Amino acid sequence: MPGSEKNTQKTVNLALQGGGAHGAFTWGVLDKMLEDGRIAPEGICATSAGSMNACAMAYGLHLGGRDQARAVLHDFWHRIHRQGFFLNPVRQFPLEKTLGWNMDHSPAYFLFDTMTRLFSPYQLNPLDINPLRDVLEDVIDFDALRRCDRVKLFISATHVRTGKVRVFENNEITADAVMASACLPFMFKAVEIDGEHYWDGGYVGNPALYPLFYKTCCDDIMIVHINPLDRDQLPTTAPDIMNRINEISFNDSLLKELRAVAFVKKLVEHDMLHDEYKDNFKDILVHSIRDDESMGSLSVASKFNSDWDFLTHLRDIGRAAMEKWLARHYDDVGVRGTVDLHHEFLTSVTDMFAADGRIRKKKES
Repeated sequence: MPGSEKNTQKTVNLALQGGGAHGAFTWGVLDKMLEDGRIAPEGICATSAGSMNACAMAYGLHLGGRDQARAVLHDFWHRIHRQGFFLNPVRQFPLEKTLGWNMDHSPAYFLFDTMTRLFSPYQLNPLDINPLRDVLEDVIDFDALRRCDRVKLFISATHVRTGKVRVFENNEITADAVMASACLPFMFKAVEIDGEHYWDGGYVGNPALYPLFYKTCCDDIMIVHINPLDRDQLPTTAPDIMNRINEISFNDSLLKELRAVAFVKKLVEHDMLHDEYKDNFKDILVHSIRDDESMGSLSVASKFNSDWDFLTHLRDIGRAAMEKWLARHYDDVGVRGTVDLHHEFLTSVTDMFAADGRIRKKKES
């Protein structure tokens, strides 16, 4: 029931993907979770827009609990809308809204997309102006956030020099770290932190799950998907092809980690671990919040759409997805995973173990 006392809550770890304005879907998921009150996060790993949602929620929890967290999230996204109304280079104009939210036919988006393909941000934006930083610093007191002990934060960014993921934890999180996590290299200069440069974390960890395995006690991981995993239609236009390539790229790192989770689960399930190593492995329980049908109907251009009606539309879709999941699976938290990793994501792992079984039987015979 909403308003339950803390000692009746179940604990999960959250994994929040990035995706520009589509992160408003995650806002809705978190808003419903906070309103319901039966689930509390121990740790949150996040990237890009997911990092902003994570920091806003953690800051609100630090200030005053669930209601304050909901208020901070609302304030953050409303300020995104207000900044976008004046400063978004691909803002929709009233007549264009009749064509829908995707903005594929927007002259402003076409010009913006063309310019970012021809010129780097070092040429187009030499002063590195990013209004999003102003929003973050207005909404979140990062000095206070670094003292937050309500939630363990793990914010992913791509280390440009090495190509590896860099994970920033609570005491390292600054506005720079969050901006690094959301730094699209075609739009903004790389973010420099302690002499090193970073790009959007989605390239190598969208988000990186492994900190949750080693630095939290909870076995449940709830992944909030923004980028559709499946698309039934073959993309045939240039924007659709580029969008699908980006979705596949930004899902790839997550799928690799889920493959590792599935592998360990098989080892545990079949008692294939030596006794001295068993305590070093967790049987991770994976849950998934997604709406591929709704999110799959959106184009890459809509990730730049800061229209309030669009953002609240995504919020409401996220709230509905979380409400549906709670009704079906709340009792499973802490008991069993609600995602069939092999069927949903990782059929190749199933094939691998089947092949391994055939090889064993052949050797035994």
